[in-house]
Amino acid sequence: MQLRLLNVAVDGGDLRVLQWGTGKRVAVAVHGLSASGMSWQAVARHMPSDWSLVAPDLRGRGHSRDLPGPYGLDGHVRDVVAVLRHFGGRPVLAGHSMGAFTALLARDAHPELVRRLVLVDGGLPRPAPEGADLDAILDATLGPAIARLGQTFPSTEAYLDFWRAHPALTDHWSPDVEAYVRYDLTGEPGQLRSRAVEEAVRADGRDVLTEKPFAEALERLNKPTPLLIAPAGLLGAPPPLLPPEAVAAWAERVPALRPQVIPETNHYTIMFDKEGAAAVSQAIRSAAL
Repeated sequence: MQLRLLNVAVDGGDLRVLQWGTGKRVAVAVHGLSASGMSWQAVARHMPSDWSLVAPDLRGRGHSRDLPGPYGLDGHVRDVVAVLRHFGGRPVLAGHSMGAFTALLARDAHPELVRRLVLVDGGLPRPAPEGADLDAILDATLGPAIARLGQTFPSTEAYLDFWRAHPALTDHWSPDVEAYVRYDLTGEPGQLRSRAVEEAVRADGRDVLTEKPFAEALERLNKPTPLLIAPAGLLGAPPPLLPPEAVAAWAERVPALRPQVIPETNHYTIMFDKEGAAAVSQAIRSAAL
């Protein structure tokens, strides 16, 4: 599918949106905490020609990095709702990682705008202990993904090498991963850096480490909702981001959830590897039926 770039007006300016395809069936896809809309390219390649997959760069990421705060999931929900309204026709709404939490809240706020919801390795509450240092938790759990936000790189190749060494991607490097990494880079040679704004990432990460809004939104789901799960986590090995016991408990609590483990994927490759991207695409297409 050919990629085109467009802007959608939101509070404070324009939100960049990536669109693959020109079909009348539309999926709006929301990326993860420190990612960008380019994380959906491999999934888009698996969509049929009668579909359009549109993925915004969230506020403080990608080519929406210069949109002002305040940051946090409430702002992302408003921006995603603006994208849903821009395209109309009640799209399927999908989200990966933090994007799953954002998509869940957007659907809960405006169910009339969303045909169905698809959650990819995210969306289940995992609240931090009361009084915990949330930034320390983010540093410990996200590893290289958040460490890069304070770094500069002398060249594009150095930034690619940084990502090639990521334990979740070392054995899974592909043109889609490279396109995603290149898209994330900004600045002048010698002072290149990620487009993701650290303040935005940390604010959103702290929001994810709560329970109440997500639990209530999950309990209001009334249509079958795929929950695709990677058996390996952020660093490419078990444990998964979504523990089996938590998935089982939420599936019992929320009958609409439809958990599905995608074998041999981790938190990143569920989006980038052929098997993962195909499974995400199939879940989106099935949600339109």
